[in-house]
Amino acid sequence: MEFTAATIAGFLKGEVEGNPDTVVNTIAKIEEGHEGALSFLANPKYEHYIYTTKSSIVLVNKSFVPSSKIGATLIKVNNAYEAFASLLRLVDQARPRKKGIHPAAIIELTAKIGADVYIGPFAYIGENCILGDNSAVYPHTYVGDNTKIGSNCILYSGVKIYNDCILGEGCTIHAGTVIGSDGFGFAPQSENEFMKIPQLGNVILEDHVEVGANVAIDRATMGSTIIRKGVKLDNLIQIGHNVEVGENTVMAALSGIAGSAKVGKNCMIGGQVGVNGHIKIANGTRVGPQAGILGEIKDENMEIIGTPAISYRQFFRSSVIFNKLPELKDRVDTLEKEVESLKKL
Repeated sequence: MEFTAATIAGFLKGEVEGNPDTVVNTIAKIEEGHEGALSFLANPKYEHYIYTTKSSIVLVNKSFVPSSKIGATLIKVNNAYEAFASLLRLVDQARPRKKGIHPAAIIELTAKIGADVYIGPFAYIGENCILGDNSAVYPHTYVGDNTKIGSNCILYSGVKIYNDCILGEGCTIHAGTVIGSDGFGFAPQSENEFMKIPQLGNVILEDHVEVGANVAIDRATMGSTIIRKGVKLDNLIQIGHNVEVGENTVMAALSGIAGSAKVGKNCMIGGQVGVNGHIKIANGTRVGPQAGILGEIKDENMEIIGTPAISYRQFFRSSVIFNKLPELKDRVDTLEKEVESLKKL
């Protein structure tokens, strides 16, 4: 597909600076630009590339003022990053979408299948399941009994959804993810043995949740593990049983949320973060990578990092001391020797 600068500017409500008839048919990073490609500039540290890029069109912020001649046609918008994301979404939606039920798919007779769905080969849809309109279930995906999946959902290859789970509308689940596996519940017994506690709850994903690849979301012991509307989970994340993740919270890869923790809405959680069980994290909390949250975060919109997690300001003040610990130890050792010498006088 080809688009002119004028067409793109009209879609984005932007202003063309250069040739409005410039045509693009692909996208590229600004540093890897080539003829016929569209790029964007949002981060000032990449500005030097705009003067040498071979891209035909570059999206820039309206506030951008070039310091040298630019060969590309510019489209000025309020927010270049958001505008570029909108274009990517438009291109993605324009791709042909798979439809139809493959003859090698297995669908139980009691399942209810909506209109215009895609179910790939070797996918399994269990008893009493509901699959909403325009949803796609890719090959080798398993949907357990009594599971409800809303319209416009995508389950990529190898997704496993256990029985009785509920997915809202517009959810996307990437390859290898498991939803509704048993929570880690074992009761200590005599002789160092553990008895498994049956996990009888389910998992609920509300509307427009996106879950990355190889994520595990455990079912509740009783009740539900709940991922609220608009949550975005990266790859390789563990969500324990009876956890609740609030609306529009985003979480980066390799993070783990222990059982019964409650994460507020609009939180941003960095990679490799660990959250202790049975605690609450306030709305708007921002957590730096590799943090360990051991206790409740009561104040909203805090920025925390470290283990145990403390405020960014405290952490970076403390890091100055961390770097000086060897020197401080040497000084303490010297002082102790001096004190011992004085005692002998």
